[in-house]
Amino acid sequence: MFRRLNAPLALTVGAKAAKAFESVRVQTVGDLLKHLPRRYLAGTELTDLSSLEEGELVAVMAKVTRVEVKTAKYGSQGRPSSRVEAVLSDGHGVLTATFFGKPHLCEWWRKQLGHGVRGLFVGKVGSFRDALQMSHPKFIMLDADGSVVGRSEEDERIVELSRSGLVGMYPATAKLPTWTIAECARIALETVQDADDPWPEWVRQEGHVIGLSDAFAGVHRPRGMGDVDAGSDRLLFDEAFSAQLTMAYRRAENARHSAGPRRRRPNGLLDVFDARLPFTLTAGQVEVSEAIFADLARERPMQRLLQGEVGSGKTLVALRAMLAVVDAGAQCVLLAPTEVLAHQHFRTITGLLGDLGAGRTLGAADEATDVVVVTGSMTAIAKRNALLKAASGEAGIVIGTHALLNERTQFAELGLVVVDEQHRFGVEQRAQLTDRAEARPHVLVLTATPIPRSVAMTVFGDLEVSTLAELPGGRADVSTTVVDGLRQPAWVERAWGRVREEVAQGRQVFVVAPRIASTDDKLGDGTTRHYLGVAELHERLSVGELAGLRVGMLHGQLPTDDKDRVMAEFARGALDVLVATTVIEVGVDVPNAAMMIVWDADRFGISQLHQLRGRIGRGEHPGVCLLVSHAPSDADSWLRLRAVASTRDGFELAELDLAQRREGDVLGADQSGGRSSLRLLRVLEHGEVIARARAVAERAVALDPDRTTPGFADAVTYTEQLSDGDWIDRS
Repeated sequence: MFRRLNAPLALTVGAKAAKAFESVRVQTVGDLLKHLPRRYLAGTELTDLSSLEEGELVAVMAKVTRVEVKTAKYGSQGRPSSRVEAVLSDGHGVLTATFFGKPHLCEWWRKQLGHGVRGLFVGKVGSFRDALQMSHPKFIMLDADGSVVGRSEEDERIVELSRSGLVGMYPATAKLPTWTIAECARIALETVQDADDPWPEWVRQEGHVIGLSDAFAGVHRPRGMGDVDAGSDRLLFDEAFSAQLTMAYRRAENARHSAGPRRRRPNGLLDVFDARLPFTLTAGQVEVSEAIFADLARERPMQRLLQGEVGSGKTLVALRAMLAVVDAGAQCVLLAPTEVLAHQHFRTITGLLGDLGAGRTLGAADEATDVVVVTGSMTAIAKRNALLKAASGEAGIVIGTHALLNERTQFAELGLVVVDEQHRFGVEQRAQLTDRAEARPHVLVLTATPIPRSVAMTVFGDLEVSTLAELPGGRADVSTTVVDGLRQPAWVERAWGRVREEVAQGRQVFVVAPRIASTDDKLGDGTTRHYLGVAELHERLSVGELAGLRVGMLHGQLPTDDKDRVMAEFARGALDVLVATTVIEVGVDVPNAAMMIVWDADRFGISQLHQLRGRIGRGEHPGVCLLVSHAPSDADSWLRLRAVASTRDGFELAELDLAQRREGDVLGADQSGGRSSLRLLRVLEHGEVIARARAVAERAVALDPDRTTPGFADAVTYTEQLSDGDWIDRS
């Protein structure tokens, strides 16, 4: 079954039809069969015409209450023109369907529309003289028994759409109408009808689901809503079960491996470090640290996810874990997703350690270890020296980017891998480090993105989850305001004036834009909107609104030396304003930065805005965050922006983010342009399905630890292929 479902769609419906499906992220037969109707119309159910909106591609079931042919004396070329006007009704509201053509054709249409008791009309909703209308919709007329008694010229596809007891209304586009999707789904159904079910009978029974072929038939060619419900239940279960099965096998695989126990040593580097801390650890930091120390002391590799609000002290907790491992005679790696963040971690950790991170240098503490950083753009000599210290064991802490995943990177004894922002590293990438030694290193994953429990169970099900919810003392409050740049230009001017006031008081400001280069994007209403990129915004502010201030620029395409220089200048106060992309989203710590302006804030998601806002208010000064948007007044993005402005609770925002967006988008599909294996499952709504699937998956792994069941092996392979390219590889 998996082989057939993963077959390229072009092999089944042809290259031309397959091309049209790319816009809705349907690339395989399985994608198509999981592209379900948004709703179903019963043969006798009339559409609520008041729910229609101009510009929608719709299929409506309605009665024809009046139809007539009208002739204008002079058409566009000075000749008489004819048209048919049919008034459609749901019993309350009306909609006009209009057809233009020669007199004999108009008369034919009039007769067809006069048949039957109701009709199915498919087309785009427009307007004429402030009234909704459909121009040249495809249609069929049905009698009381649902038989076709009238039709438009192109009738076969729409007739096929109506042959079921229910008519499915698919998410459609201008080039991919609902009847085309239905026809292609019918063809795809034929290719899987006789395929073996991927799950054994016992899985289907314990999952309380029907067979997969029956499920596909139930959602695409249902005889009633019972078929739809049973089919949908099976497809939801399959998504949940594939994810949970993958996680269960990962947990089982991890349990098979041994790790060198790294027990905390009294009076070592960690104790000296703790004694020097100028502040007291929060209760949450102590509790999570103790759980990590307990994990490190075991002979089974730790697999723990540490999530916490921006500024909750995750880096400090991770550093204490690394120091405990160094005390136990092993080394640690900290993987960062970007060079900017890798160097930021290096500065933060060496700053916290002081002479404890100076290694074997004159004047260093007896307990000191060396800390090195490795990135792809370092000079060959600098990289070689750092790698030599890693290979010899001289460096107890090695910080780096993907460059550390190179096979030539060697360690004397790797005991702990800390992964910052887990979603940026794929399973296979992490395995390049963890699979090298017979005794696997422990793994600690950090994320500043609050993750709802349902998502953590679905996506990070192979990890134990710890949460730092308490913020350390001394954090200033941050107020957030939404600024309407289109309708409140004076507020935008005031924002730049506020920047000058902050700088005059000795504080610094971030200005964030969504892209490096400016773009002109076409909007849904056909208008074009100019989006300022970082480069143009920096130039404009430097000579315009912020002329005279020290304004720097930072983005991911700058040479590494330039990025490090700019970040260092901003950190030490040599720059007043930093205009940047989201390269500053995580890890950048400048306590003197008290204000942020997010330009074109509607281009960011809720969680990303929350992360960006976390860059300010990290010191003693109250923070001010202004979310500037030039979106139309009816844009959905205003709901997101107001939500961010209303609360600083990251977990509340994460739940809202998940409720508003598809899981695949939240986990990366929208950013990466790839496919997500979570096409149907909504983890906030389907917690019961996920829990049931997890229980069945645990039993499946216990009964078949070696994945000899073909369906199990295929499901894990498919899920991990998508997770590496979609869930986790977000940049």
